[in-house]
Amino acid sequence: MLEAQNTLISSDLLLGFADSELALSPTHRCLLHPLVVEPLDALTFAAEKAGFVLKVASSYRNFERQLLIWNSKATGIRPVLDTNGIPLDITQLSDKEKIFAILHWSALPGASRHHWGTDVDVYDASRISPDYSLQLTVAETEGDGPFTEFHQWLSAELKSTELNSTELNGNSHGFYRPYQHDIGGIAPEPWHLSYAPVATLYAAQFTEDLLRKQLQKTDIALKETLLENLGEIYQRFIQPYC
Repeated sequence: MLEAQNTLISSDLLLGFADSELALSPTHRCLLHPLVVEPLDALTFAAEKAGFVLKVASSYRNFERQLLIWNSKATGIRPVLDTNGIPLDITQLSDKEKIFAILHWSALPGASRHHWGTDVDVYDASRISPDYSLQLTVAETEGDGPFTEFHQWLSAELKSTELNSTELNGNSHGFYRPYQHDIGGIAPEPWHLSYAPVATLYAAQFTEDLLRKQLQKTDIALKETLLENLGEIYQRFIQPYC
């Protein structure tokens, strides 16, 4: 456990430049914060006992990887989706509209919780075939979606599914859903779990100024408009989820 609330976390760790500080999970074969490995194994074992096979679709993602995703979407190489998950024609959008559309589904490089190694995207491999194309959409987690039962079980494991709840019971193993609800910023991501004992400390030290300084020296698409609107972006897409 991080011993003190006032432990200073380096900017490299906060922004996704510290791969060497992470640990390889023997179970999931992915990079995680060292303090997340055992709790995730415990949650995985609990899922197994309940009849599910918890797998990690995404864990640590460094700054450069997030930058590639951002630039690919901003330049039209990757699709940008509307709130219903339908591809947009970004040529018809202003630069600010492009930015806000991308942010609904993808974090700014430097501002992704995946940079910390504390957050994972999970699914149940027991309900799909090996050739299934994983989408990580809400439709997969409810109704007749393949992961509905898994997410119902997961919700029962987490004492509270409310945004930013860190009041966790023993079954949660320290995890909660930071993107449980659409509050006007990021789309709901029930598959996204965050290890609260560490992530909340990272979030407390992440600032708009830190992000701005990094973006100023980064070759990022839509840079000028990003910096002009960073205050609004931070207030809408980052701070409410910290």
